Amino acid sequence: MSSPTGPASGLPVRMPRPRQPGRHRRPEPVAAPEGAPALVLAVPGAPSTTTRQLAEEVVSIARSELPGLDARIGYVDGEEDATVTSFPEFPSLESVLAHAAAERTARFERAREAGADAAEPEGAVAVVVPLLAGPDSTLTLRIREAVAASGAPAELTDVLGPHPLLAEALHVRLSEAGLARADRARLFTVATAADGIILATVGGEEAVQAAGITGMLLAARLAVPVMAAALDQEGSIAAIAEQLRGSGSAQLALAPYLIGPELDEGLLDAAAKEAGCSAAEPLGPYPAIGKLALSKYTTALGIAPQQPSGAPVH
Repeated sequence: MSSPTGPASGLPVRMPRPRQPGRHRRPEPVAAPEGAPALVLAVPGAPSTTTRQLAEEVVSIARSELPGLDARIGYVDGEEDATVTSFPEFPSLESVLAHAAAERTARFERAREAGADAAEPEGAVAVVVPLLAGPDSTLTLRIREAVAASGAPAELTDVLGPHPLLAEALHVRLSEAGLARADRARLFTVATAADGIILATVGGEEAVQAAGITGMLLAARLAVPVMAAALDQEGSIAAIAEQLRGSGSAQLALAPYLIGPELDEGLLDAAAKEAGCSAAEPLGPYPAIGKLALSKYTTALGIAPQQPSGAPVH
């Protein structure tokens, strides 16, 4: 006996289950809209091979989360000379934005010459996302000035933090340095685990206050006191170290609330020596950094990327 669904083989035939709506259904993959503005990562600090590798990893994470994403890297202190045919190794943010605008204009001109009924492009050519965990008024002003000087229509987002994902990243960096337990359930102990954390940032008092918000989330994860201090304010690190020790913390650790490029060479080592404690590595290209950069971009455009694999849809 045959059926509309297959031949009569004498064996049961497994049919595909109809797709059911519901809260646990996997979301449809989301791709970047055609012709969407570029995500331009604004990288602070002196350009270097290390900085470029870090930025490229962050951009790679963002691309993996949103297929088809046009993501570029512009350096706050990069090289200015950039043309359509020749681009410097470390292009300035201004150059990258001007280049993106020129590309869009060229595409429009080619379409018009080919007889296509193309409307002149409007709106932002790029969304600029600062590669900064917290606010830094000096760097933000320089980024805003570069955007304006480029002449390109671009939107500038806020910095990446504060955010719970950054507290997670700080926890991981501390655990990698042997300064915190890696698990939240405390199923094992770490002999060198700190009982007081100095959350080190740059950018003055505004940055310290913003870091304090993420610090509260980190304190909840580690069940130890966490206090923020400024690496670029004389005496700030030492004062917080003294305050933590005065409240009963005997073994301190320094956790940089920094991605890396914005950190002047030697500043972290000097701060750790000043506080008399060990330091974890900066956040670097932790996956959360790429995801947060993408989140700033998609929020600016009003689109939603696919949720991480395996996460139920609520």
